[in-house]
Amino acid sequence: MGSFYNHFETKEELFAAAVEDALDQLGAHLDRLTEGIDDPAVVFAQSFRLTGRFHRRDPGLSKVLLQHGLQLISADTGIGPRARRDIKAATDAGRFKVEDVDLALAVAAGSALALGQLLHEQPNRNDADATDHMTEAVLRTLGLTPREARRICSLPLPDPLADPRGT
Repeated sequence: MGSFYNHFETKEELFAAAVEDALDQLGAHLDRLTEGIDDPAVVFAQSFRLTGRFHRRDPGLSKVLLQHGLQLISADTGIGPRARRDIKAATDAGRFKVEDVDLALAVAAGSALALGQLLHEQPNRNDADATDHMTEAVLRTLGLTPREARRICSLPLPDPLADPRGT
């Protein structure tokens, strides 16, 4: 164990690496759960909806995300770059009407972080309903009609605990 810790100069660096790795694993899991979906707007929405529900499923990691979320938006790994990729794909496909992908990512990330904070502050709030309402608002901001945003948010979600590859 000693040699492992020697790779980091401080406990904070070790902690940051652990958080980055955990969020990269979450992002990879979201990618697996959305494999095979042809509509990039649905891919983005399903990842956002699953991430919103994550705040209640893993409150410890959620609190870390809330503490460091703004720095993680511009990280090279994790959920930030994946959200940017999905926003760009939906824009390129004509599904989103976005002029600046970085600003769109800031709106989505800010909404996701604010939602997580709200869910922690209000433990009796239904996380699924709140997440779906927030997702609809984000989708409308990105250019979808209210009707289309509602339709997408009513699609069934995969079980986040299931292995999407069946292994």
